[in-house]
Amino acid sequence: MVQSIPVEVLRGLYLGVLTGIIPALVSAGLGFVFKYFTGVSIPGFGVVAFALAIAGANGGLLALADDSLTEGQHGVALTIAILVVLMLSLYAHAQGDKLGSTLPKRITFKSLRERTLSGDVVEFVGGRRRVTVTVAGEVDDIEGYPPLSPALRTELRDDEWEFPADVPVSELETRLAERLRTDYDLAEVAVSLDEQARATLAAAPPVGGLSKRLSPGERAVSVETLVPTGVARGESVTLRTADGNVDGTVVSVRTGETSTSSPPTPDAAADAESDDEGEGDGEEKTTVAPAAPVAAGGEGRLTVAVDRPDAEVLLSTDVSQAVVRSRGTRREFELTTLLRRAGRRIQRLSVRADSVLDGTTLGDAGVRDTYDVAVLAVRRDQWRFAPRGDTHLAAGDELFVVGSPAALASFKEVVA
Repeated sequence: MVQSIPVEVLRGLYLGVLTGIIPALVSAGLGFVFKYFTGVSIPGFGVVAFALAIAGANGGLLALADDSLTEGQHGVALTIAILVVLMLSLYAHAQGDKLGSTLPKRITFKSLRERTLSGDVVEFVGGRRRVTVTVAGEVDDIEGYPPLSPALRTELRDDEWEFPADVPVSELETRLAERLRTDYDLAEVAVSLDEQARATLAAAPPVGGLSKRLSPGERAVSVETLVPTGVARGESVTLRTADGNVDGTVVSVRTGETSTSSPPTPDAAADAESDDEGEGDGEEKTTVAPAAPVAAGGEGRLTVAVDRPDAEVLLSTDVSQAVVRSRGTRREFELTTLLRRAGRRIQRLSVRADSVLDGTTLGDAGVRDTYDVAVLAVRRDQWRFAPRGDTHLAAGDELFVVGSPAALASFKEVVA
């Protein structure tokens, strides 16, 4: 009997592997399906019971095919076979469960076709994956538009832009085109990126710089007058003439000296403050377009957008004085001031893949109750302000959130 134990052990291993293949495959499949679609793992006892049931059916079929399995005493072989079946089934179930938890929930043909960046061009900045986009070759012109000026063409070719590296190449092309239109006021842009983050650009220069600032029914009139110091494009002014006062909006200004280094406008100041708060966070900095020239004051020329009847008045008489009118207090800056006084800060974040917000909604995530922060805006293809609880989020979405510095730090750890 002692001499037959090694044979029985080998026989048990053979029977265990032979009868355990199907239970292992079924256990892996069930573990994957349950975890992927429901997020729930099958208990180990259920896996054991199900695997033994299938193995018993397989053993019965083997016994019908081979009568030697039912002859004599094979207690050792059967025990080892059962252990082998259970180990195979439990291991296969664990692997299926792991695959179900790591496989992305949203797989589409579009996502399979999306190009991704090469790992050689991705840099880690503050724990974030970033990529620097450069221009490859010359900047081409777009058919049907005037050609670019040499200075603008050189500036575009030498510029660089930094973006998150966790978005598809097509999304990077869209974001780069938007930034170019904003920063350089281009009429049209065509962008193509390769896997090395090199951009092929075709652009059209700004067209109709003055006319596109006029509303329908308005006319632009240039007048010679004493220009107040600090006047810039967009100011509301009142022009005093012998025939009465004319209200209008400044569309351009020129004096003996035109300064671009005067104190920033409130919009630029708010953007700079936002950038200062985000330093060290690895967050993407919003590039602010250069501010419009600001008049240094003195005798100069104002170009003002006015209604057609007022344009006739300005053309028929001289302007004795230009007065800048108050546009009131900007409510958004009042809100920012109130938040800062209450100890709250505004921060810009990007949703990380496999984070608590990836693939869920704001309501399901319970952002306000769980993390004590509020989401002010969400951006995927475009900005959506004051999002509701049914707003769906995914990796790469950008958020503007408000909360205390401690709450923002905790929220950033689990989201960005």
